Amino acid sequence: MVILALLFKMPSLVGVANESAEAPSKETVDYINPMIGAITLGGYGGHGLGKTFPGPTTPLGMVQLSPDTITGGDNGPGYSSHHETIEGFSFTHMSGIGWYGELGNFQVMPTTGPRQLNRDLAKSAYSHDRETAKAGYYSVMLDRYNIQVELTAAPRSGMIRMTFPESGNSRIQIDLARRIGQKERWLSHGKQHVEVVDDHTIQGYMYCPREDGGWGHGDGNVTYTEYFYAQLSKPIEQFGVFDKDTVFESKRSYDGSNTGFFIDFVTEKDEPVLLKTGVSYVSIDGAKENLTHDIPGWDFDKVYHDARSLWADALAGVAIEGGSDKEKEIFATALYHCFIDPRSISDIDGFYIGADNEKHQADGFIYRSIFSGWDVFRSQFPLLTIIRPDVVNDEINSLLQMGILSKREYLPRWELLNSYSGCMLGNPAVSVIADAYHKGIRNYDIDEAYKQCVNSVEKFSNFEEDRGFTPDMISHTLEYAYTDWCVGRMAETLGKTADAKKYNQRAQAYHNIWDPKVKWFRAKKANGDWTEWKGKEVHWQGTIESNPYQQGWFVPHDVAGMIELMGPEFFEQELEAFFDKVPDDFLWNDFYNHPNEPCHHVAFLFNYIGKPWLTQKWTRTICDRAYGTGVRGLCGNEDVGQMSAWYVFTAMGLHPVCPGDNMYQLTSPVFDKVSIRLDPSYYKGGTFHVIAHDNSPENIYIQSAKLNGQPLNRPWIMHDEIAAGGTLEFQMGKNPNKAWGAGDIPPTSASD
Repeated sequence: MVILALLFKMPSLVGVANESAEAPSKETVDYINPMIGAITLGGYGGHGLGKTFPGPTTPLGMVQLSPDTITGGDNGPGYSSHHETIEGFSFTHMSGIGWYGELGNFQVMPTTGPRQLNRDLAKSAYSHDRETAKAGYYSVMLDRYNIQVELTAAPRSGMIRMTFPESGNSRIQIDLARRIGQKERWLSHGKQHVEVVDDHTIQGYMYCPREDGGWGHGDGNVTYTEYFYAQLSKPIEQFGVFDKDTVFESKRSYDGSNTGFFIDFVTEKDEPVLLKTGVSYVSIDGAKENLTHDIPGWDFDKVYHDARSLWADALAGVAIEGGSDKEKEIFATALYHCFIDPRSISDIDGFYIGADNEKHQADGFIYRSIFSGWDVFRSQFPLLTIIRPDVVNDEINSLLQMGILSKREYLPRWELLNSYSGCMLGNPAVSVIADAYHKGIRNYDIDEAYKQCVNSVEKFSNFEEDRGFTPDMISHTLEYAYTDWCVGRMAETLGKTADAKKYNQRAQAYHNIWDPKVKWFRAKKANGDWTEWKGKEVHWQGTIESNPYQQGWFVPHDVAGMIELMGPEFFEQELEAFFDKVPDDFLWNDFYNHPNEPCHHVAFLFNYIGKPWLTQKWTRTICDRAYGTGVRGLCGNEDVGQMSAWYVFTAMGLHPVCPGDNMYQLTSPVFDKVSIRLDPSYYKGGTFHVIAHDNSPENIYIQSAKLNGQPLNRPWIMHDEIAAGGTLEFQMGKNPNKAWGAGDIPPTSASD
């Protein structure tokens, strides 16, 4: 029996037991494979795959030190394994985003030979055969220069070890003007400053305005300043600054808009040269303090082992037994991807730059950024409410601070470095707050949270001019209806009766775009007339990154009402057809489209029609076919943890359909046993276990269930039942038991 320990915040008590007396012990952290999803190509119709980065980071840390194979374009992670050259290694990256990328600052490239300070001219070929990635570590051989580069990370700092050949012209060059998503090679608005502090140290900053590109090619409205404090193990004796094609030898301080810095030196064969850098979004002093705290010495191996230990501790709360090595690798890496964001952007002393562009100090929470709201409200944040409620609490405090300090007093939809980027749709932060509040995660200003939720659903609403729908949009109408329900549910709990009535009525707006003539949800024009109809499988008919067939299932807060509206027989017929036409590889398609978020709850809707065995069938199929262990192991963008969180949840045997109702739909677990240790600061239950007897790749169907030894005939469980601790047991079998769970339909709008 193999035990995989994945528990959060608490000391790891179990590792991976030997599969046999001869087999070596393998720890949880060793199953993490950062190469999963590290490619931008491969989906149908030009849609990319995972778009993850392979370099080291620490759990929810500020630094993601990773190789760069490309700058510019829709290449969010800055790396794709199909590229044949590396142009450098930068200290900040985003995971799995599907828009023009951001960050990728302070790009370092070691070289030998004549100076080629332009990154396009200095890039080197590399081979995946000499590339290694694991938790807290990455290495690669730069074939052009015969330089081995190794990377490791600390929470707010990173370290590079470069092993040079014998050369009289060895060099480290640092591109300070580079950003992953920049519009042009030569910037016009950004500013950089660099100065030589002493024989081993440089410091400075990179001012990165939206006009030069970045998130959404500039449309994401992200502007930030990243500060650095960098030290080199070898003396800085021959050095200079470059700005475009102009070189300033021995320049000790420089301000420019296309700035880089280089150090020339002589190396012996196999000589290691180390560079360590602290970063900050607050100040140079903050970057220096972060580096001093994180990496006081020059022991690269210690920094790596510390990073590995941080990952072992972070994954120290969900112990799994059973499953194949492949499934363990997928699960451990998925959990790893869930803990990249929301990252800390406050310094070690708690200071951060707020949405007013002023310096503040976090009080009782860590200031966090990168909230991929439209993606992560569905699985990642509900997962964190169970396994890391403290992170959810941090993020809510951070979102509220943005609303206050920006003076907008509403919540960002997709937030990055204090930017209200407006990316995607809906009011996802309202869902996150409502879900957390009803699960007892409340270490923030409740009145302020409720106010900002109300302000958000009033600003982005179906009820402009009292229409009851968003003109020309199915996606907006359905998602606004859901978050209106979230506010109505909070209002009920807070005793705000009039608000509860108002928002619960508004939550029924989905009825307003059901067209009985075409028998599906259909967009309306502002005057109330129907828009042109081309069939529900045709994309972009009032839908975002989907078609009406895919978006139309999104009435999570009133599944019973949706079934009644469609008619039970028609609902069942369409739901089964929706899955029966899915391609075997689960890549981008017109039916159940796992590569993108609108479909992520749909497999669990069979529980609502008395056919839970079909939920069990399809979730196990998705886990098996839509996830893998190579760079193509994600069938769609990772989306900052959402794609992976879906797998983690589902592999454990449960998943929410409606965040905010405290209910999880039960399904077929991938593993024989899952043990979740609960944070005692939030939940008093100790540990919650999910056990699947006689589980196997063939025995995917639930025959019967027990909760704490008592028969359980419903295909759902409440959050309070998990928080109380205990054991959920399934008896698994090869054939569906169509009686289990069929007669106990999940209630709509369940209460605590």
